[in-house]
Amino acid sequence: MHTIAVILLAAIGLVSFASNVVADESTKRRVKETYWPQWRGPLGTGVAPDAKPPLVWSEEKNIRWKTAIPGMGHSTPIVWKDRIYLTTAVPYGERVKGKPDTAPGAHDNSLVTQHHKFVALAIDRASGKIVWQKTLHKEFPHEGGHVSGSLASASPATDGERIYAFFGSRGLYCLGIDGKLLWKKNLGRMQSKHAHGEGSSPVLFGETLVVNWDHEGKSFVVAYDKRTGKERWKVDRNEVTSWASPIVVEQDGRAQVIISGTTRVRAYDLKTGKVIWECGGMSANVVASPVAADGMVYVASSYEKQALLAIRLAGAKGDITGTDHVVWKRRRLTPYVPSPLLYGETLYFLRHYHGILSRVEAKTGKEPTGPFRLDGVRDIYASPVGAAGRVYVTDRSGVTLVFSHGEIPRPLALNRLDDRFSASAAIVGSEIFLRGEKHLYCIAEKK
Repeated sequence: MHTIAVILLAAIGLVSFASNVVADESTKRRVKETYWPQWRGPLGTGVAPDAKPPLVWSEEKNIRWKTAIPGMGHSTPIVWKDRIYLTTAVPYGERVKGKPDTAPGAHDNSLVTQHHKFVALAIDRASGKIVWQKTLHKEFPHEGGHVSGSLASASPATDGERIYAFFGSRGLYCLGIDGKLLWKKNLGRMQSKHAHGEGSSPVLFGETLVVNWDHEGKSFVVAYDKRTGKERWKVDRNEVTSWASPIVVEQDGRAQVIISGTTRVRAYDLKTGKVIWECGGMSANVVASPVAADGMVYVASSYEKQALLAIRLAGAKGDITGTDHVVWKRRRLTPYVPSPLLYGETLYFLRHYHGILSRVEAKTGKEPTGPFRLDGVRDIYASPVGAAGRVYVTDRSGVTLVFSHGEIPRPLALNRLDDRFSASAAIVGSEIFLRGEKHLYCIAEKK
């Protein structure tokens, strides 16, 4: 295993190293503009194709603004033109003693001791000022989730006219860009495994919004008309709890919703909800979301076993487990929490949530060099992102490692902020937006 080592870059005076949707045509035309419309960005791969973000920053350098966010959430901010949207859960009222979660196997969970407001916010991109703040629901949560999680972990989505905020058991909400509530849905009460919480993000494609609801009760996937909230279809799933978000891929003129789960990875027809194909091979507790491009989809997990499958979509139909539609697979060094990054013809992924990086050829699974140990980062929940020929990896301690997108990743920078980060970065134009547990940062070179 190679080590991407910490070195001193004297020339720049710092120590430096070493979602969900595959875009439809209208989104592809907007890629050169400044959008990060939902989980995993404009292409659903974690890449900002034409962005030129900063390389280095600190609390004293290249911070355009830093805004305190009420409450806490691990949802990724989304960006549309001059606005940033995000969600959060804000405790309020008197504290009570709190009760431990009673779900089977519950462990390492937070106690809920207060009522919470579930809130969507709009922030001015230029100044960082909160433009509006909308409380969508209030309740005493039925479970606290894992100590490393949050009650607002699902990332919102937008089409530029509406914002879709999803709080799982607390509901799905469609807002206008002015914060006005347009419609809402109550999907029920989720019973997550070990009471570890909720986190799958909705996916928006064309006129349809899709939500995955995998838990220890009756699981399903449901599609809504994005304008009215009318249910288009709902399909039961033979699955237990997962946290992976769906993606939508166009293949052979048909859009398909791909969802990674313990029992099967499945593709559903976006129009009807009918299963197109399915494939076994994942572990339990699927967290990482799929990524896809060029007729291939990549799914990964790591819990009681490690698994990564590269699936060819052309002609896939029925149960494709063990067929040549599974072009390649891996059983080691696969990701658990952070999703893979698909950057051009390269697939990057981290071992579990640790600083061990694999860099493989996406089409073949070959790994000419590596794996690499990433010095300087650890406990990585945020998914890696790519832009300007670089890869950005942010850990929970506030460190972002930047390395080159090349056959041999080269150390470029190790940046530190005074916050903790589980939310994935959003990269738009010349800016990076990092959402910590206390603040939202706009990182940009000062002119």
